[in-house]
Amino acid sequence: QVQVVESGGGLVQPGGSLRLSCATTIRYFSIYHMAWYRQAPGKQRELVASITGGSSTNYTDSVKGRFTISRDNAKNTVYLQMNSLKPEDTAVYYCRAYGIRSYWGQGTQVTVSS
Repeated sequence: QVQVVESGGGLVQPGGSLRLSCATTIRYFSIYHMAWYRQAPGKQRELVASITGGSSTNYTDSVKGRFTISRDNAKNTVYLQMNSLKPEDTAVYYCRAYGIRSYWGQGTQVTVSS
């Protein structure tokens, strides 16, 4: 059974940084598109960043210049480096793998607060 497991969330002050990791057991991971989504309380889940198998990236406007998505195909893992965090970045962050099939992780909470 495929596993998609996020880690690295937590409480951070505004202006701080966090690095999220998403480890998977997906076979042929390198051909899967990977993405990070987030869902804040009372809001719809939104796409934050995505990366193709060839490492082309895309970001939602609100995180451009602050967040960086990357992947390590040897470790079947995708990362989200989040810098200059703002209170509005507070949400549960989800990892998604999509290609032949789509897989979601359970999410990791990120709280930005002083």
